[in-house]
Amino acid sequence: MSMAIITGASSGLGREFVRAVREQRPEIDEFVLIARRRERMEALAAEMPDKKTTILPLDLASSESYDALARFLQERRPEVELLINNAGYGILGDMAEGDVPSQAGMVTLNCGALTALCTLVLPYIRRGGVIINVSSIASFVPTPRMAVYGATKSFVASLSRALREELKARRINVLALCPAPMDTEFLDVAGISGGHSQTFDTLPHISASLAADGAVRQAFRGRAVYTPTFFYKFYRVLAKLLPHAWLVRLTKC
Repeated sequence: MSMAIITGASSGLGREFVRAVREQRPEIDEFVLIARRRERMEALAAEMPDKKTTILPLDLASSESYDALARFLQERRPEVELLINNAGYGILGDMAEGDVPSQAGMVTLNCGALTALCTLVLPYIRRGGVIINVSSIASFVPTPRMAVYGATKSFVASLSRALREELKARRINVLALCPAPMDTEFLDVAGISGGHSQTFDTLPHISASLAADGAVRQAFRGRAVYTPTFFYKFYRVLAKLLPHAWLVRLTKC
């Protein structure tokens, strides 16, 4: 029985990932949904009665959640076809104005939890399986007013590249999804909604469904990075060609 494990599955991009995987990979028998909000995951599970769904209401910012997931995997010994590390958050504002829990918490969840999930699940991923790690266009160039968030997403992109190379012998592909702003709960949690960021108000937004569909499709095609839409693909190229000292003035949120 093949399995997909998806974190941050209770809303936004996570929900779209569940839909995209269900549509594109019908051979996957079981979905394991991980997030804090049980009720939302139960509602999502009710929408796909044709699939076995396991709900793990875990707070991935806590190391205790890793123990719970490890026990689950040891008991089930699953054949994982797909791991999607989507859980994460950002906070808008200068670092000097932030508080320690929120700033350090981004590193714990965006980097630490993703690293832990990869480490825990890797022994169970079948040959030919896939890992999708959600990075961001903020990983391309340092991002003032979202400095910690951008740095965590650079970590995700770097880790994904290196891990992809390590896993080639097992024919496991790792893709870093680098989406642009999306109209999801992320904007509210980050304090971006309501005109608090001219950059976010100006940049074209993309749909979460576009990001999820493209990421799943390209990951199983063996791609290393997926950035939706030509506009942001062009930005990614510019970030490779031009000095970051120039571009960082434009990325300020």
